[in-house]
Amino acid sequence: MSNDHSIASPTPLPLSGGESVYCFNEQQLAEARRLVEQDAASGPRLRAEIERLESSLSRNERAAIAFVIIDRLVKTPASDEGRP
Repeated sequence: MSNDHSIASPTPLPLSGGESVYCFNEQQLAEARRLVEQDAASGPRLRAEIERLESSLSRNERAAIAFVIIDRLVKTPASDEGRP
């Protein structure tokens, strides 16, 4: 009898298609868009980061970052409000 408990690597799951497992509050999403598109202080910085990520990562990689950031936000206190 073998003691080999190795598991074959599963097929990668595409993160950018299908149904989302997160429910987004439409007011929060609208505020996020306003921050990116209209806020004088944060907007340019956010747009530059979005452009950098979108130009250098695949759709699936961008989805991975989005999911991980959302997960981290859910699990951590809002203690960095003034952080640039």
